[in-house]
Amino acid sequence: MSLRNRIRKYRQYRQNLYELSVCTDRNLADLGIARSDIRRIAWMACN
Repeated sequence: MSLRNRIRKYRQYRQNLYELSVCTDRNLADLGIARSDIRRIAWMACN
């Protein structure tokens, strides 16, 4: 994987992480996501 792709992937991960982090616990529960799973889900979404 090229450096450019790694940077793009990391930026997407950070964006996903931010968007999920600002959600309320109720919104996360509606989506079926526990707050402790945010990092994993954010990473999986950019793969």
